[in-house]
Amino acid sequence: MNISVYCGASLGNSEVYSEAAKALGKWIADNGHTLVYGGGKVGLMGVIADEVLLHKGEVIGIIPTFLVERELSHPNLTRLEIVNSMSERKNKMIELGDCYIALPGGPGTLEEISEVISWARIGQHQNPCILLNVAGYYDQLKDFYKGMVTSEFLTEDEQKAMLFADSFVEIEQYIKDFSPVTVRTY
Repeated sequence: MNISVYCGASLGNSEVYSEAAKALGKWIADNGHTLVYGGGKVGLMGVIADEVLLHKGEVIGIIPTFLVERELSHPNLTRLEIVNSMSERKNKMIELGDCYIALPGGPGTLEEISEVISWARIGQHQNPCILLNVAGYYDQLKDFYKGMVTSEFLTEDEQKAMLFADSFVEIEQYIKDFSPVTVRTY
């Protein structure tokens, strides 16, 4: 399975984030999955790629030209695809992914996982969307989505197309049992 991972190009202010990226990388490799990610060598992006490679897993990086020119691409990946723009990168990661997981990150990470959650709602893919809730990082976002349901901007069924997870056991079960959102009609 190709697992597209969205995460920060920074490490954050706690070692717990790097440890989570390492744990996810090891889990991906140990389970025979392939990491699809943004192609960078810095921050949590570099940490997860290095961990997958350390455990003999495969890593596909998708990176736009302007970031390659800033010398941010990871030099040791199984495959590196260079694209023209961030939009092209996001689309390629969605296309290649069978599952989408967000580690902690900044606005880019939030935007990417939000996009795949939104696209699931409208039938543009049928894959699980997971937020690895490291040390409660995504608690406020989880509450925000609950508020969307309460305000009737999101259905309970649509909310089931995403998981805020604390463990890999939970992630594995969610992927195993996942069924896509039924696209609503108007």
